[in-house]
Amino acid sequence: MLTLYSFGPGANSLKPTLALYEKGLEFKHRLLNPAQFEHHQDWYKAINPRGQVPALDDDGKIITESTVICEYLEDAHPTDVRLRPESHFDTAQMRVWTKWVDEYFCWCVSTIGWHRHVSQMVKGLSDDEFEKVVARIPIPEQQVKWRRAREGFPQDMLDEEMRKIAVSVKRLDDHLRDNEWLAGGIYSLADICNFAIANGMEKGFAELVNPDDTPGLVRWIQQINDRPAVKAMFAAVPREF
Repeated sequence: MLTLYSFGPGANSLKPTLALYEKGLEFKHRLLNPAQFEHHQDWYKAINPRGQVPALDDDGKIITESTVICEYLEDAHPTDVRLRPESHFDTAQMRVWTKWVDEYFCWCVSTIGWHRHVSQMVKGLSDDEFEKVVARIPIPEQQVKWRRAREGFPQDMLDEEMRKIAVSVKRLDDHLRDNEWLAGGIYSLADICNFAIANGMEKGFAELVNPDDTPGLVRWIQQINDRPAVKAMFAAVPREF
């Protein structure tokens, strides 16, 4: 039995969740509540010592990192639904897009998300309570990010991340104006991994993502949301706690 540990259908957690639904694989879904810092509790760090989600348990074998989990599912649990192009070249192009979203697009969007939302999770904690939360975080860089979320990100950092988001949005839209999908002419992990970050940007970044300025990107986001597996996933998995 496959067990997926995630925060729900958003950001990095959405990638393997959607891949599982698209492939029609049976799995147990363990939702962790980030507001209660469940991913930093000892029971979860015994599963993933880095204290991050998502994580996949495949009969005792633990796979971490969202894009790696998606690739693992394609390799270890093949189904009639293929989420990688057939040719090696097109698969390489798919991986260019998944590498880009992991190393560039995701990070700039994440910083703004931390500024807008994660900061609210720790706003009401006393200094002692906050230090106890930070002490349970196993990754030093994540401790820094939590402290910045509480203290406030520097404005020049936020401005730079917004610039990178605008670059990302343009790159996606430029490609999707001329292509139905991101790689190989098929719906693939490139689309799933980028959709996980881009979905909802029409509301969160309406000044950048809208039908007038980014018609290709908006069309692609809606096209994915219209897929039966995506509808089933959002109907079954709560988006918020």
